[in-house]
Amino acid sequence: MIRVATILPPREMFSPLASGAIGLLVQRLSRMAAGPASRIYGMATVQPFAGLDFRPVRLSWLPGSQALRYARGLARALRAEPADLIEVHNRPDIALYLARCFPAVPVMLFLHNDPQGMRGARTRSDRAALLRRVAVVPVSRYLAGRMDAPDLPILANCIDLAALPPRDAGQERQRRILFVGRVVADKGADSFVAACAEALPQLPGWEAVIIGADRFGPNSPDTPFLASLRPRAAASGIAMPGYLPHDQILAAMAEAAIVVVPSRWAEPFGLTALEAMACGAALICSQRGGLAEVAGEAALVIDPDRPETIAAAILALARDPTRRTALAERGRLRAAGFDAPQARLQLATLRRQVMQTWPSRQTHPI
Repeated sequence: MIRVATILPPREMFSPLASGAIGLLVQRLSRMAAGPASRIYGMATVQPFAGLDFRPVRLSWLPGSQALRYARGLARALRAEPADLIEVHNRPDIALYLARCFPAVPVMLFLHNDPQGMRGARTRSDRAALLRRVAVVPVSRYLAGRMDAPDLPILANCIDLAALPPRDAGQERQRRILFVGRVVADKGADSFVAACAEALPQLPGWEAVIIGADRFGPNSPDTPFLASLRPRAAASGIAMPGYLPHDQILAAMAEAAIVVVPSRWAEPFGLTALEAMACGAALICSQRGGLAEVAGEAALVIDPDRPETIAAAILALARDPTRRTALAERGRLRAAGFDAPQARLQLATLRRQVMQTWPSRQTHPI
């Protein structure tokens, strides 16, 4: 049995109380009925996910940035308990550091965000050097293109369909329009408010809700963007309950008739869209970045910079339950292709391939 060290980004929480998309994905992929002995390393967190071998990293006392002190702490932990395979999530700089520290151990890097904005991968030469030293696995074909390597193997984000909130087949969904995610301009929260301000007066009996905060976690700070958005949302009758734990978010998606994902930025993948489809909501979303790969033909496409297109899509689905039900069913069928057991099998295959092809390397001083 191979020993796998899974490395979270230094700011990623790993708890049902507060976890971002990467923590949730690692939690799903790590729940294998049988397979490698996996240790998960990250910053100390309150109440980590149960049933997994989570190891809090003790930062190095040597001077340097938090990322460097975190990487040094990881190296110390891995010298004490060696691994046969190191899997780093979303930090090219840490993957390179560990590849230099442990030249005989294969290092995989799972990319969840645009590498061109990351230390260790910003320039074309950086990305070429990274590909020579580390086995890079993006979560979408879009990110593979951003690595200048469109043929890289992909491990798409997944969802555990068996863990979704149960619903009776004939249970009617709430007449609710839902936004879920970070409440920031990049995610199009302001466009959602503007669209609902136009659509809701024409939809008696419907409501709109924004779930989220500036960051993941119950202690997310207030921001000028939120402060300016709240009165506009309130004036339009849009509820803003703030951050909720992930299980409550899925329950809300399982009840809502429509979920809107109006991202302005190029989403590396689009996990919220996948979760909405899996939970049976009709999806409205932009197609920027990896969202097009996730949603396919199972969503109404909008322009996040034109709230009137969002309002038109909301009105079209809210007024036509037959169309809404058909779109939701297309979404459920599409989401089935991203189920966690399939992703675990793909991950097992990737691990075998990397272990079999990893070349020996010369030690480089750190």
